[in-house]
Amino acid sequence: MATLHERRAYREKVMRALYETTEGNRLLGVTGAKLRDELGVPGEDLAAACTYLVGEGLITVDWAAGNTPAMVTLTHQGIRLMEAEEEKHG
Repeated sequence: MATLHERRAYREKVMRALYETTEGNRLLGVTGAKLRDELGVPGEDLAAACTYLVGEGLITVDWAAGNTPAMVTLTHQGIRLMEAEEEKHG
């Protein structure tokens, strides 16, 4: 089980990877397998991070069997959050 610090870091990694890969385009998504492999996040922790971010309205997820994210996309709210972070940090 991931610690609070790890869970927060996983959620941030997912959001950053989605934003960078899709260039803030809501019509594009990233597979859960690609996120898991590129970010080095264990499958169950990726599922937990995605579930949290869905609850916050920041992403949408198409789920595969076994609570595995098949396709993950940013919502309008998620894009706005990442754009604000980009402006804040330059």
